[in-house]
Amino acid sequence: MTRLWNEPADFADEMIDGFVAANARSVRRVTGGVVRATVSPRGQVAVVVGGGSGHYPAFGGLVGQGLAHGAAMGNLFASPSTQQIHAVAKAADNGGGVFFSYGNYAGDVLNFDAAQERLRAEGIACETVAVTDDVSSAPPAERHKRRGIAGDLTVFRIAAAAAEAGADLGEVARLAGHANDRTRSFGVAFTGCTLPGAEKPLFSVPEGRMAVGLGIHGEPGIDETGIPTADGLAEMLVEKLLDEVPDGVTTDGARVVPILNGLGSLKYEEMFVVYRRIAQLLEAAGIIAVDPHVGEYCTSFDMAGTSLTIFWLDDELERLWDTPVDAPAYRRGSVTAAARAEVGPDAATAAAEIPDADADSRAAAAVVVRALETIVATVDANVEELGRIDAIAGDGDHGIGMQRGSHAALTAGAAAHDAGAGARTTLERAADAWSDKAGGTSGALWGVILTSLAAELGDIGRPSASTVAAGVAAGSAGVMAYGKADVGDKTMVDALVPFTDSLTAAVDSGAALAEAWRRAAESATTAAAGTAELLPRMGRARSHGQNSVGTVDPGAHSLALIVTAIADVLDAGPANQENPS
Repeated sequence: MTRLWNEPADFADEMIDGFVAANARSVRRVTGGVVRATVSPRGQVAVVVGGGSGHYPAFGGLVGQGLAHGAAMGNLFASPSTQQIHAVAKAADNGGGVFFSYGNYAGDVLNFDAAQERLRAEGIACETVAVTDDVSSAPPAERHKRRGIAGDLTVFRIAAAAAEAGADLGEVARLAGHANDRTRSFGVAFTGCTLPGAEKPLFSVPEGRMAVGLGIHGEPGIDETGIPTADGLAEMLVEKLLDEVPDGVTTDGARVVPILNGLGSLKYEEMFVVYRRIAQLLEAAGIIAVDPHVGEYCTSFDMAGTSLTIFWLDDELERLWDTPVDAPAYRRGSVTAAARAEVGPDAATAAAEIPDADADSRAAAAVVVRALETIVATVDANVEELGRIDAIAGDGDHGIGMQRGSHAALTAGAAAHDAGAGARTTLERAADAWSDKAGGTSGALWGVILTSLAAELGDIGRPSASTVAAGVAAGSAGVMAYGKADVGDKTMVDALVPFTDSLTAAVDSGAALAEAWRRAAESATTAAAGTAELLPRMGRARSHGQNSVGTVDPGAHSLALIVTAIADVLDAGPANQENPS
């Protein structure tokens, strides 16, 4: 269990502050995470990695000379937001472009892709390789759908070594992709992990049993067996990985980097006993172990478990692997210390001006704030249940993420309204704060919904029911385009599309906004309940599909709860006073 925290919602930020205070020689704090504290050569590609917190030394512990230039650090088990990733990338940029790498999870893909688009729009070249090393999470024919676990380290190191050698952005991306293609991992766990403030772990394993094929976010394994001996575990891990040798590789005489990774609570001594047998098995297969790693490289809070990664080298990759590295949690070879960077102001903290708004729009902004207050109350009342639902086949953080996002949205929206903002600006500020503070998939998608609605509301005039319906429809289309999900995939979309369709139809038939909204909320509630029988086809739950059958999708359920509660707010709102055809 996790024993030490102040406020659970503040844990990630306080952890990062403490990490920076303890490692100021290597890293400095910026909005969204950390970057190197030392000077990098002008024109060098900036390697920016990232993901949720709770995996130390990934990701901040891998920032330093010879390794990453920056790390975007999200909340616990939640991807960093688009804003965080963009801010870290801007701070790390050396003028040679930015290379992103991270584990292949839905929220990370959404937010890193969005940050990449922003950077390119600003004239900064950017490329990405998502790590897909976990063999348990998808079959070989669907390797692009696999998760990234401890194999992150090999891809990060090769990308950073290429950048250090002066490779351009395209070459860094090529080599990182090559490293990813030659990296395979497989893991097991004996206990689940417990987030700060939680009363029980995200999943549990019966006494004397072992979960097989787990992820690093508290996802349960895809299978369960009895606990083998140390030698038996080594044989299971090696056999699984040798069943899938990368294309073009011959095992006899092959040179590999084996990485036996501890997930948080397994002791080093136990792992050494396991690695003893792994080394024997690799030698018996004619495989040469180069630079073996036994330790903690990508953890899952206090999970008791381990994973084995095999990185299949070739001459090109092995030369890069020998690059010296000096990061807070990872050192190899001898690095000549670079000069410390001069720290300027953090551009991401600059406050934007409030655009002009008329009285009608400011009145509508008051309704927006009341709706945000209602969202916060609804999420707070259901946060534990949302987490429980999400833990069944996800990572258990949906309630926490929704709580962080909605509270941040209310704070930002209320501040904008108090400063005289209209409906659009009030909701835009709320949307930006929600996606930034929540991170993850839900944070990104709620940001899309609220931003799309805000664009229709405007800062001038009184919004009509048809305007609101158009904004909701734009948000629904944006979510489907952004998240690549469709009805039937067991996601938020399964409730959002019926809500949108019903709202549009009711408004088009002449219903007032509050009445149309109520009808739509009923449709969303029915649709959300129906997700219990669906198999997930998107997101983290996809690889654990059968585990979630019988349980509603948390994103669809939370959306239904929220739109139901908002109907009462709209009864007295100015947008309900007008409904043009």
